[in-house]
Amino acid sequence: MLDTLNTLSSPDFAAIKTKQQAAWSAGDYSAVGVTLQIVAENLCEALDLRSGQTVLDVAAGNGACSLAAARRFCEVTSTDYVADLLERGRQRAEAEGLAMTFQSADAENLPFAQDSFNIVTSTFGVMFAPDHATAAAELLRVCKPGGKIGLANWTPDSFIGQLFTTLGRHIPPPAGINPPAFWGTHDYLDTLFADASKVQAVTRIFNWRYRSPQHWIDTWRVVYGPLQKAFDGLDAAGQSALSDDLVELIASLNLANDGTMVVPSPYLEVIVAK
Repeated sequence: MLDTLNTLSSPDFAAIKTKQQAAWSAGDYSAVGVTLQIVAENLCEALDLRSGQTVLDVAAGNGACSLAAARRFCEVTSTDYVADLLERGRQRAEAEGLAMTFQSADAENLPFAQDSFNIVTSTFGVMFAPDHATAAAELLRVCKPGGKIGLANWTPDSFIGQLFTTLGRHIPPPAGINPPAFWGTHDYLDTLFADASKVQAVTRIFNWRYRSPQHWIDTWRVVYGPLQKAFDGLDAAGQSALSDDLVELIASLNLANDGTMVVPSPYLEVIVAK
């Protein structure tokens, strides 16, 4: 399954990307992104960032990793293709008095010269680009020789990986592309970054914590664009069935026995040396 970068030939990446951009522009992903700050801080430590290094954060969302790098006195360029998320990142940076550059950019066609940055990062971002091979090649292209690429990618068995599998049973996923969670597997990363000098990946855990499973559903169907679009695309019966499946998924993973939700979600913390 992981020996190919595309499961079907000639998918319409442009059309797929347009739909994805609409999904990620819906809701308010920043409400999710701020909860993932610890992942970005840990990734920056794993990268051993040094002051003055140039850092490009790709598919940065509202800037969790951008901010973490700026706190370490790096020269940060934060990019995304959703303007509202970049603006949220800008507001966070201003609140902390952190200087950085914000620029709209497509992860599959980065508007930067070859060998531009010491460090390139993406936390749960570039993995959702539809053309995996092109996105990985772009990360390598803009990274300087001797530089590093740092990624945080959900694994197929993570809560998010299983969430998208669940959504796929109700709303068919785009034809012709591999699931985003393939980026959370060692063999696939070795294939994507075959031209790198070294690829290291370790499994870490992020815990999703909410007041209750229903609180998570009520919150995410408003703020998480892909889930919002899935619910909007179903009739009342379909929405009820999806909600039931989500409750069942959370129940299968929930560590809490007090009515709250504590769902561990594994991800790969990846360091690619160019």
